Amino acid sequence: MSVHRIASRYAKSLIELAIDQDNLEVVTDDVRQFQALVKNRDLYLLLKSPIVHADKKKQILKLIFGDKLNELFMAFLNILVSKGREAYLPEIADEYLLQYKQFKHISTVKLTTASPLTQELQQAIHDKLQASNATDEHVELVAAVDPALIGGFVVEFEDKIYDASVKHKLDQLKKGFRENFYVSKIISS
Repeated sequence: MSVHRIASRYAKSLIELAIDQDNLEVVTDDVRQFQALVKNRDLYLLLKSPIVHADKKKQILKLIFGDKLNELFMAFLNILVSKGREAYLPEIADEYLLQYKQFKHISTVKLTTASPLTQELQQAIHDKLQASNATDEHVELVAAVDPALIGGFVVEFEDKIYDASVKHKLDQLKKGFRENFYVSKIISS
């Protein structure tokens, strides 16, 4: 079975259980906290290691998270470790957050600009995206800066990309000049 399928099934189970117990937001916060901590190389390697025994992994997870996580999520972690599925925990956390956003009708939009935007401009873009039919009911805007864009912006969400950057426009012009037989003949003369 593929990693994505395993992660998807466990994430779905956790979401359904959290909804049943009316703990969705608390569990989601725990998953976000776990996802941030699992970026630590040592913890990541511990979870992926087939050499470290399950009981030792449970002890380490209990020491790391202790009373910081909801008991539902801790029980979920312990079950996965007992079943030998702890290696999939980083992927399960990622998949859980994707399914959570689908359940809550949240579109994550990545906005990349050549220079940082003011808070007012970010809010205006957020509001435009929120009003758009292309996004879901709620919009989560993730801003990034890439000076290589020269100017303009790039908006990415789901499987769509809208590139209104100066770099993209220049690349299109360059491609147009290369493909134009008459211009290339004049330039090479």
